[in-house]
Amino acid sequence: MKQPFLPPGKLPATLLEDLLRQQEPPADPRLLIGPRPGEDAAVIDFGERLLIAKSDPITFATDAIGYYAVNVNANDIASMGGTPRWFLATLLLPEKGTTPDLVRDIFAQIQEACRALQVTLVGGHTEITLGLDRPLVCGQMLGETTREALVTSAGAQIGDAVLLTKGYPLEGSAIIARERAAQLAAQGFAACDIARWQGLLFDPGISVVRDAAVLQQAVEVHAMHDPTEGGVATGLRELANASNVGLRLQADQLPMLPEGRMLCEAFGLDPLGVIASGALLATVPVAQATSAIQACNAASIACYDIGRVATPDAGLLLCSQDAPGQLPSFARDEIVKLFEVEGVE
Repeated sequence: MKQPFLPPGKLPATLLEDLLRQQEPPADPRLLIGPRPGEDAAVIDFGERLLIAKSDPITFATDAIGYYAVNVNANDIASMGGTPRWFLATLLLPEKGTTPDLVRDIFAQIQEACRALQVTLVGGHTEITLGLDRPLVCGQMLGETTREALVTSAGAQIGDAVLLTKGYPLEGSAIIARERAAQLAAQGFAACDIARWQGLLFDPGISVVRDAAVLQQAVEVHAMHDPTEGGVATGLRELANASNVGLRLQADQLPMLPEGRMLCEAFGLDPLGVIASGALLATVPVAQATSAIQACNAASIACYDIGRVATPDAGLLLCSQDAPGQLPSFARDEIVKLFEVEGVE
């Protein structure tokens, strides 16, 4: 029987888990955290310091891809309690339409983003690739931390407060405004509003490096996770699965960005399933939740208490005033629909 093609986006969670279960045990005992569902990066024991390694491509956005590549990879280092240090970029350019100015622009984006995070660009690869119709950047970030500062997605404890910084879908809102500016203008949105939404990429920005550092300096952080592809809903599921816990979340406490709601409605997307870089998920002792929020606010980072970590049998609940419901599940990121509209999936 002919197998169906898999849709764009992350591999189905069940397939990925099956593939990872089939992997042989690591030959190198220095690998402390290897490929696991829900974990943001790998961790390797280098003695007094731990090396954190991450690889992530930019596939949805076509604008500012160098900036995206550095920041989304740095976010995963920070989510493990680390400091991003060294970046490598594999830049694949389309066989038609690649100009020296295009390459220079992407390199400038990478260098500027690295400079802002005090990250060093240490290498990579660049080529014009057959079959591509747009540039792709595959980033690899290396960072470091200590055993005491290491945080994983698997550390959430029953009774913890679940925190979310900034709001959602921050990255998704910027992508919609940047990739579909003409359609938004045709729908009657003002040019100044579209420009402001495009600017969300930089302000408040998709980086969570400061978010993670502020939280760790202020309180005891049990778990952190960077919700990206699949949105906040998928990020919450990944954190819960990694920690083998349930979640009881309050729908009216989820900080949906007003512009995110508006932009998602314009293209028929569910904001909970839209790519959400820029927001950081964390669990902390409930007694420290207020201190965590106050510390973030003092650093001009919005932070919200959205629920509690529960026992595994509680499931993943999204409660409203009417009744408890289930946290929605998304087989793929909702942003993919944006590209299907014009058949450029």
